[in-house]
Amino acid sequence: MSRVLHRSSKMTFPKAVSGHGIELTLADGRTVIDASGGAAVACLGHGNTRVAQAIAKQASTIAYIHTLFFTSEPAEELAELLVGHEPGDLVRAFFVSSGSEAMESALKLSRQYQVERGQPERVHYIARKQSYHGNTFGALSVSGHMGRRSIYEPVLLPNVSHVAPCFPHHYQQDAETDAQYVQRLGDELEAEFQRVGPNKVIAFVAETIVGATSGCVTALPGYFKKMREVCDRHGALLILDEIMCGMGRSGTTHAWEQEGVSPDIQTVAKGLGGGYGSIGAILVGRKVIDVLDAGTGAFVHGHTYQAHPVACAAALEVQRIIKEERLVDNVKAMESVLGDALRRRFADNQYVGDIRGRGLFQAVEFVSDRNARAPFARGVQFSERLKANALALGLAIYPNGGTIDGQAGDHVIIAPPYNVTSAQIDQIVELLGDAVDLTLSKLTQ
Repeated sequence: MSRVLHRSSKMTFPKAVSGHGIELTLADGRTVIDASGGAAVACLGHGNTRVAQAIAKQASTIAYIHTLFFTSEPAEELAELLVGHEPGDLVRAFFVSSGSEAMESALKLSRQYQVERGQPERVHYIARKQSYHGNTFGALSVSGHMGRRSIYEPVLLPNVSHVAPCFPHHYQQDAETDAQYVQRLGDELEAEFQRVGPNKVIAFVAETIVGATSGCVTALPGYFKKMREVCDRHGALLILDEIMCGMGRSGTTHAWEQEGVSPDIQTVAKGLGGGYGSIGAILVGRKVIDVLDAGTGAFVHGHTYQAHPVACAAALEVQRIIKEERLVDNVKAMESVLGDALRRRFADNQYVGDIRGRGLFQAVEFVSDRNARAPFARGVQFSERLKANALALGLAIYPNGGTIDGQAGDHVIIAPPYNVTSAQIDQIVELLGDAVDLTLSKLTQ
């Protein structure tokens, strides 16, 4: 009997004992292709000796310091690498231990910014439906995934409201052009500012590419510019969550680079350390830092393991490898390879509703009726069945339910490491196709 409180007490989880590249080895000797890097985390794959050596070196030098008293070399070097060139006018980095902690930090910093610039009446956040920003109370409060919020709803923050996401496949009207749809969403955000009170809104929070909740949903051109305009008009900050889609996953270092805007605060995590260190971060814009520097000069927030030297050393080595090996260029090159392979295998499948994404962050949505875009009934648990069947065939994927409204819908995310090859992509898609066929055959018997 395991003494670990696993994600489900009704399941037995196979034990992974080693990993190399894109493959994991289980305790029973089976090998599994990790096609999603866990939850879009393992951007270099597994068993990278350079990163392991960097971790060992840092742990043997100094493993821990408290940031109330000290800084460390890997934290300083990592911050310089990330924002030393001031991308999008982001000028400071604040390191934590997870994506949820990063989002909590972003929410707190945005509130402090408004207070220190003399607007303490700003107490409200606007986020989006069908979003996911983390599991801690603040992060879950701004998340719009109803399935993950449901049992905690009575104790979540009351000062958060949600507007519609930019999800054309399900919510753009048939007679609506892209420009009209974007304008409608901009008008909805403006209306929400007016309903709440424009002088009460701290920030608008959004994933640049929606990840786990809806499956790699990219915004239409001009959408984020429109959102930025609304925020700027009313003095609210723009917080972009790139915990899943950032740090190269979408084909550029930051997903917002492809949207023509930059955030005031950005959250990153998964691709930052690639799973080799438990690390997340917020990257902070000059506008925010200037207000703090002119005021208290202190961020009223902190964690015991903030800027942990070993985690920072791991992330620093991961980022150095990505740059030296030009892996973001490979992500961009492999985008069409993965997309084309998925379309070849699934475009004619009557149970596939959509294939979407960007870079090495792509998803397949499954439906019971393609023409009506109707999902499988929730009781079918299609994504869970698919996960189990894929694993039995030697493929680990990242499935989720609630694609459409937080309750209904199924999709699977494919997010292989940045150094994946076209041959490996073909193998992934072939196995995924076999798993889908097996799942459907059992449903339609």
